[in-house]
Amino acid sequence: MSDYIADEQGPDAEPISGLDQLVAHILRGSKPEADWVVGTEVERVGLDPTTGAALPFSGDRGVEAILRGMCERFGWEPNQEGDRIIGLSRGDSSITLEPGGQVELAGRPFRSLLDGAAELQANGEELSNIAEEIGAVFVGLGVQPVTPVEEIEWVPKGRYGIMGPYMKQVGALGQRMMKQTATVQVNLDFSSEADAIEKMRVATGIGPILNAIFANSAISEGQPNGYLSYRAHVWTDTDRARCGILPFLFTESAGIVDYVEWALDAPMYFIRRADTYLDLSGLPFREFWEKGASGTRATVGDFALHLSTLFPEVRLKTWIELRMADSPPPDSVLALSAMAKGVLYEPDCRMGAWDLVKEWPLEERHALLETVARGGFAARAGRHSIADLARELVVIAEEGLNRLARAARESGGEAALLEHTIDRVRRGRTSAEETLDIWKLGGANRVSDLVRHTAYSASRSDQAG
Repeated sequence: MSDYIADEQGPDAEPISGLDQLVAHILRGSKPEADWVVGTEVERVGLDPTTGAALPFSGDRGVEAILRGMCERFGWEPNQEGDRIIGLSRGDSSITLEPGGQVELAGRPFRSLLDGAAELQANGEELSNIAEEIGAVFVGLGVQPVTPVEEIEWVPKGRYGIMGPYMKQVGALGQRMMKQTATVQVNLDFSSEADAIEKMRVATGIGPILNAIFANSAISEGQPNGYLSYRAHVWTDTDRARCGILPFLFTESAGIVDYVEWALDAPMYFIRRADTYLDLSGLPFREFWEKGASGTRATVGDFALHLSTLFPEVRLKTWIELRMADSPPPDSVLALSAMAKGVLYEPDCRMGAWDLVKEWPLEERHALLETVARGGFAARAGRHSIADLARELVVIAEEGLNRLARAARESGGEAALLEHTIDRVRRGRTSAEETLDIWKLGGANRVSDLVRHTAYSASRSDQAG
């Protein structure tokens, strides 16, 4: 979860006067098509390569020590709360921490995914270099495979001290989401309100197919958990008031004001004043706007921070975020970004993808969040298997990337980022099923075999493919 910090001197500091102001805040992000870029944020799970246990945050072999090494060796700047390093920045790149010490790499958004791949790989190699020196490793999995949630050290961010206890009140699995799971997130641009809503509708519609394609979290707490995407299952019982599918997206009249209205009624976690988080957990943002709280009134910056704490399958800020995939194996880091660009940035391909899912009733869309999490490609949507729909979707995405390259008079090459994903889809075998095979056949070596299959390494050449 990237940390949003409001500009205390600019438009963010303005008191909220009406809905139009909040809609206008989101529309500030609109861009002409010629300026569209794609951003990728990848979370990696840190662990002991021998035991599979989660890395602690503290200590000589902890995540903070790795961050400190990144500063000393590679010129990253530390982001601190008190005297603890809780993130890094260098230019437009950032490294942030999830509550259980999962490391999120976020590079600059690029028009070319190949440029993004080069930056992510370079930053990731630096991370792996430092980790390997202290006997740690980062892996591409959607869930921590061995350590129980209560044994994972909390990252000492003020926001997590508020979110953690609140999660226990609103769902059974919220702390698991925070401390055990990992995802890849794709950030996309839009040109107008209509374009934003159409992209969100299609992305949400194909979300269950994407979840199956990228299912990669079948092992947790040292055993198969009964799911192919346990991460997706965890989200179904985290906090229903801020998660899941947004029904209004599937209405003809949907607009950004509907998203704003939904966000206003969602419960808050906190606001930030100077360097302090003020606990407003459970208070609907609408009530904060109307009545104030903690001796302060709501600003546009408070609303922007609130938007970053909502977790629907597709999220809207001043850009669109796709959030439905497990953190991938190293050979497929940018595959979701390539899928999203090929499908959603090319109009005909976007409509082709929508044709795959437009007839699904709303109740089936909700049900698929769980059935796909458990069954992956074997799940069904009406008359169709998710496996068949996935095969069609990857063809659409590949065609979209090729069309975009021709239109821009570029040599192409982005479609190659889908190579490993297309192979898995055609074989009907998810990354989760590959790891299950390794786990079941590995015996006493199952942890080391799993690590070898999923580890990012400074010397690995396929980790941004």
